Amino acid sequence: MRRPLILLVGIVAITACANSSSTADTPSFATMVASDASRPFTVFTPSSYSDDTPMPLVILLHGLGRSGEVVEAYFQLQPLAESRGFLYVHPDGTPHPAGDRFWDATDACCGLGSTADDVAYLTSVIDQVGATRNIDQSRVYVMGHSNGGFMSYRMACDAAERIAAIASVAGATWADTSKCNPSEPVSVLQVHGTADVAIKYEGATPPDTGAYPSAATSVATWADYDGCRARSLDTAGTLDLDSALPGEETVLTRVDGCPDGIGLELWTVHGGSHNPDIRFADGTRPLSAAIIEWLFAHPKP
Repeated sequence: MRRPLILLVGIVAITACANSSSTADTPSFATMVASDASRPFTVFTPSSYSDDTPMPLVILLHGLGRSGEVVEAYFQLQPLAESRGFLYVHPDGTPHPAGDRFWDATDACCGLGSTADDVAYLTSVIDQVGATRNIDQSRVYVMGHSNGGFMSYRMACDAAERIAAIASVAGATWADTSKCNPSEPVSVLQVHGTADVAIKYEGATPPDTGAYPSAATSVATWADYDGCRARSLDTAGTLDLDSALPGEETVLTRVDGCPDGIGLELWTVHGGSHNPDIRFADGTRPLSAAIIEWLFAHPKP
């Protein structure tokens, strides 16, 4: 069930007017305010945008103590938004008293008793962008790193009717499966390094910081949520996504037996850390491009 939203009429007037034309001849930015007035966000609109043609929306979520600007500097989705043609937002989480920003995702990471409702906030981000941009509602995607990966799963749990697919890099879903009740199937991509010491590939149980499932269990749990029957986990190839590791270190495994249009995959970065070195010598970021390619291959059925 969708949570009630409080939407503020919060588009910065001059910026919004400057970007309200039916066709964007150049890339543009507009600052908007969603359900949390203290957290305005900026939507990037590629030059190929036209009001006449629905366009995908990608929301990128940062990790604990980071920001939207920091996670964009890491993944650099903005150039892909321009070249591939999608609307793009990288919002900020709520600051802890000490100043570290976070998403109130699961009990494992990282609200620490917060009363923030980030599902409502991020859903209102979608609504606010949709008020001034023609969003393809079958292609709304959430991608996150670490705490942002946990929050991506939370959005799939609580706002499944709004989200086509998520990509979690070094995150995990709820350990308590009863806390996630998606209203419909959502495609899920889990990317995780086996040498991650912050969010462990094999998961964690108390007395660690908080219980969370392993990367494989996160995907298997979503196979249950999505109604994947008589399923098997098959190798789907290898990729070179971490420039610090030799060869094609990432093994792709795919869950079969899912409903038509639903994809579930685990990309295991063998030897990969919590922050893989995703920038290659030529300046490209194959991981970012591969995730966007995967998300776009999984619109809402």
